[in-house]
Amino acid sequence: MGWYQGIIQDITSLINHELSEPLVSLTDLVIPPQKEWGDLGWPCFAAARKLGCLPGELAERLVTKLSTKEHPAIAGWQAVGPYLNVNLRGELLLDKIVKEIESAGSQYGAINSGQGRKIMIEYSNVNTHKDYHVGHLRNLCLGDSLTHLLNFSGYEAIPVSYLNDLGIHAAKVLWKLSQIPEDQRPQENLGRYLGEIYTQASQELSNDPVGQGLVNLILKRLEAKKQPEYGQWQETRQWSLDYFNKIYKELDIHFAHTFFESDFLEKGRKLVQDMLAAGLLEQNDGAILANLESEGLGVLLFLRRDGTTLYPVADLPLAQAKFRDYNIDESWYVIDERQSLYFKQLVTILAKLGFNKPIRHLSYGFVKLRSGLMSSRQGNIITYEALREALLTQELQEVKTRHPEWNKEQIQKTAWQVVVGALKFEMVKVSPARPIIFDVPQALSFDGYTAAYIQYAAVRLASLERQAKLTINEDLSLAGQPNNLEKALILSLARFSEVVSQASQAADPAMIAKYLFDLAQDFNNYYQKVRIIGSTEEHWRLRLAAGIRQVIINGLTLLGIEAPEVM
Repeated sequence: MGWYQGIIQDITSLINHELSEPLVSLTDLVIPPQKEWGDLGWPCFAAARKLGCLPGELAERLVTKLSTKEHPAIAGWQAVGPYLNVNLRGELLLDKIVKEIESAGSQYGAINSGQGRKIMIEYSNVNTHKDYHVGHLRNLCLGDSLTHLLNFSGYEAIPVSYLNDLGIHAAKVLWKLSQIPEDQRPQENLGRYLGEIYTQASQELSNDPVGQGLVNLILKRLEAKKQPEYGQWQETRQWSLDYFNKIYKELDIHFAHTFFESDFLEKGRKLVQDMLAAGLLEQNDGAILANLESEGLGVLLFLRRDGTTLYPVADLPLAQAKFRDYNIDESWYVIDERQSLYFKQLVTILAKLGFNKPIRHLSYGFVKLRSGLMSSRQGNIITYEALREALLTQELQEVKTRHPEWNKEQIQKTAWQVVVGALKFEMVKVSPARPIIFDVPQALSFDGYTAAYIQYAAVRLASLERQAKLTINEDLSLAGQPNNLEKALILSLARFSEVVSQASQAADPAMIAKYLFDLAQDFNNYYQKVRIIGSTEEHWRLRLAAGIRQVIINGLTLLGIEAPEVM
C-alpha cells in the first residue's frame, strides 16, 4: 500500500469514528469537481438519510468535529453543500509521492489484487488464409494491453493465440489457388497474397454452385488429410503464420503458446460422438447439433450434413485442455461482440459436460468503416499493412522536417515509435464495449487525444532532465510548497494505482489511456505557466517532472507503447 492510499484509509477511519458507525468506505471518497473545494470529498446523502438529518447539516457538523483532530497530512476540512471535503498538505504530498515514484521506478502504480492467480488470455484468434486488417488489430492490441495490465495487477497472465487454420475459408483459398499457375504467383508477401485470393474466391463463389461443391469436397479431403490438398494446405498455412509472426514482431507482441484448430479436431470428433450418445447432441437432417432453445440460446451446429466440422468441435476440447495442461485459475477470451451468443452456447455446453471452470468472455465492439462493417469476403477492409504504410510514410516525412540533421537510423527509429503508438492507442483508447468508427484521416492525425500527444509530453519531460543534467539523490530533501497546478499534478500521480485497479477490474485499458491524456494535458498546461529550470524551486520541480515522466512511461507500457526520448 502506498502513502496516499494509507491517507485515504486514515480519512475514512476519522469520519467513521465521528459517525460512531462505519458508514464510509474507501471507495466512497471522490474527487471534487472544483479543485478549490478540496482534494478529496465524501457525499453525505446516504449517511444523512440513515441518521435522519440533511446532508448539508451532517457535512457542517463533521467539519466542526474533525477540525479539532490533528493529522500530519491534513491541512483542513470544509463543507460544500452536501459534501464533506478535505485538503491535504501540499509539501507532504510532494515529498512522499515523488520519493515513492523514485523508489519504485517502473513498478510505481503496480498492485497485487491478483495475488498470483493465473489467467490465460486468448486473443488474436484469427483465420489463416485471410488478410490481417484493422479489426484484427483491435483484438490484438486489446489483448496485449490486458496482458500487461493483469501482470501489473499481481496476476500471472498467460497470453495465447488460437488460429482457425482448417475450415471452409482454407478450402476456398486452395480452390482459387489451383486455378493460378505457379509462375503467376508472387514470390514474397505470400500471407498477404492469400488474403487477396480469399476475397476473390468468396466473390466468385457467391454465384457458382459448382465451385461451392468443389470447395466442400476440398474441405472433406483436408479434414481426412488427403493429398495433394493436405500438403498444399500445410504449405499455405505456413505462409499465413510467417505473415502473422512478422506483424507480432513489429508490434512487439508475444504469446506463450499458439493453439491451432486442426490440432483439436480429432479429439473434438470423439467428444461429439460421446455427447451424441449421452443425449447432449442430436441429429437433424444429417447434421449434428446442440438444441439449446430451452435455455433461450437457439441451436448450435457441430457437424454439417457432409460431416465437416464447425468451430465448437475444436473449441470444446481446447477449453478443457487450457485448464488441464496449464493449471490456470481463469480462462479469458477476447472475442468481438458478434460472437456473444456463440460464447454463451459454448459455456452452456461445457457446463452440461460437468466442466464448470471460471471462463470469461471479453466482448468488444467491432471496427467499422464509415460505410459499415468490414468483411474479408466483400473486400472492403483496411489491411494492417496498408494502414501501417500510410502512417509510417507520413511520420517519416514529419520527422525529417523537424530534424533535418538526423541520420536515417534516428529518423526511422523515432518515426516507428510514433507509428506503433498510434496503431495501438487508437485501438485501446475507446472502451471495449463501444465500437470504433475507423476514420483513416483521424487515425493519421497526431493532435488531440492521441498517443503522439502523450509521447510528446514524455519527450518534453526528458528534455528538461537533459537540459538540467538532473541527478536524483533520494536522500536530498524535497522541501517545497507546491502551487495549485503542482498539487493537482502530484495528486494525479498519487492516484495512478487507483486507475490501474479500476482498469484491471473492468478489463478496460481505455481508463489508462484517458488518465495518461489528462496527465499530459495538465503537465503541458503547467509547463506553459511555470518556470522550472532557473527557478528557486528548480531541484524539486525537476524531480516532480521526472516523476511525471516515469508515470507516463509506466502507463504507456501498460498499453504496449514506448515513450521516445526525442520526437
